[in-house]
Amino acid sequence: MDTTTRAKIPSLHHQTEINWDNLDKTKLYVVGAGMFSGVTVALYPVSVIKTRMQVATGEAVRRNAAATFRNILKVDGVPGLYRGFGTVITGAIPARIIFLTALETTKAASLKLVEPFKLSEPVQAAFANGLGGLSASLCSQAVFVPIDVVSQKLMVQGYSGHVRYKGGLDVAQQIIKADGIRGLYRGFGLSVMTYSPSSAVWWASYGSSQRIIWSAFDRWNDKESSPSQLTIVGVQATGGIIAGAVTSCVTTPIDTIKTRLQVNQNKPKAMEVVRRLIAEDGWKGFYRGLGPRFFSSSAWGTSMIVCYEYLKRLCAKVEEV
Repeated sequence: MDTTTRAKIPSLHHQTEINWDNLDKTKLYVVGAGMFSGVTVALYPVSVIKTRMQVATGEAVRRNAAATFRNILKVDGVPGLYRGFGTVITGAIPARIIFLTALETTKAASLKLVEPFKLSEPVQAAFANGLGGLSASLCSQAVFVPIDVVSQKLMVQGYSGHVRYKGGLDVAQQIIKADGIRGLYRGFGLSVMTYSPSSAVWWASYGSSQRIIWSAFDRWNDKESSPSQLTIVGVQATGGIIAGAVTSCVTTPIDTIKTRLQVNQNKPKAMEVVRRLIAEDGWKGFYRGLGPRFFSSSAWGTSMIVCYEYLKRLCAKVEEV
């Protein structure tokens, strides 16, 4: 937007794009921690169901998401849907601070980098958001992978022959005792291969789809008024759904392999996991849990991005006109 457009907009909160430099970082981190924790509470059971489906063996392989959900409730009740939740929520706060900082700073730098090339807005957004998502994921993996390893073991404990634990600390102690610190980073390479491209694809899809939708609404380059809050939320939510659909289809196979590597007590190699999946269920075995992953990715992504964009508007420094 040019300076003429800025003068017509009453405050920074009504703009669809809010730069990192215009945010109150302390407020963003504090309020964001509570907001994203609430979203995690709501959507965590879907992750448990997806993980159970990915590690299922024998008769359990034939269960769909609904049957897996009923089985968890039957055996463990509602607490079964939140196994490993304490571990996840504890590690999620520092991981998200690292993620958001890397995301926004990389996006800002990337946009400046591509500006001279005069690319279309969807292409610019895809490049900057994708690079930001990739950078953010790489930076946060050091915290996220150990949390992922511990929480997934808690999610599947007692299921399909997996060991039972007393809690997250017990899991960590047993892993360190058996394999040292590196045991907490089991599957790190695959996690990077899964989450970094996944993050890049998600943010690139989100950024470009937003611009395309805005163009369809003939709003993005509107010089007379800024979009309503309802319109902004609608566009952001739609972008989140599209990004979730694209990402889940692209990354589910590698996520299935990674999950099996992290929870298997026999410490198989990646190729062993691949061969076993093919033997058990053919190539479709790589897409076990696609339904829950698609739902989780779309629901989590949409909830997260709507909350995050609202949080950015909430934490924006008001620009005096």
